[in-house]
Amino acid sequence: MMQKPALAALALMAAGVLMPVATLAETAAPAATTEAPAAPATDAATPAATEVKDFAIGAEDAKVKIVEYASFTCPHCARFHADNWAKLKADYIDTGKVRFEYHEVYFDRYGLWAAMTARCGGELRYFGIADMLFDKQQEWAASDNPAEVVENLKKLGRSAGMDDATLDACLKDGAQAEALVAHFEKNFKADGVEGTPTFFVNGTKHSNMGWDEFKAVIDAELAK
Repeated sequence: MMQKPALAALALMAAGVLMPVATLAETAAPAATTEAPAAPATDAATPAATEVKDFAIGAEDAKVKIVEYASFTCPHCARFHADNWAKLKADYIDTGKVRFEYHEVYFDRYGLWAAMTARCGGELRYFGIADMLFDKQQEWAASDNPAEVVENLKKLGRSAGMDDATLDACLKDGAQAEALVAHFEKNFKADGVEGTPTFFVNGTKHSNMGWDEFKAVIDAELAK
């Protein structure tokens, strides 16, 4: 299980890619050569709040609600996805028994950019893009070069039917980035999440587990 990050705010650097500040900034590579979102305004005006929605799939009236906290750069999350997602979706989500809600966790800038790429496709494409991000995690996130990672993410976005103009606009949306980080930090703390993946099944917190154990937890809730 990946452990929680230092919950310092992630922010945008003026001429570079999304960069973590505070603890994460100390180890981040310079971003001056990577085109990315513009920095947020620093004047006294207060911008309108950007709404953040957590995406969900499955019947709204399902008896079991599962919330997963996960990061697109978390290897344990990718493994859970590879081993369990297809069964969970086919046996429980598609049959109306489970509603699944994904809460993004940002351990690093790559994870934040990945989330912004997934969100760029809107609600209808979100989980399909999330599938690709987990399935190809070792490919798109492997580079130490931020510019290469951005290009890898854009390739995934193109394969989902988006063009470069759309992807650039999403990845350069500084207000959205800041709103996502604030939303993540608030919920991460409020729910007492300490690592990923973490699951809440009808409100009860569970750490990472294998399919048989996960299935037993779901079935127990359905039996109530």
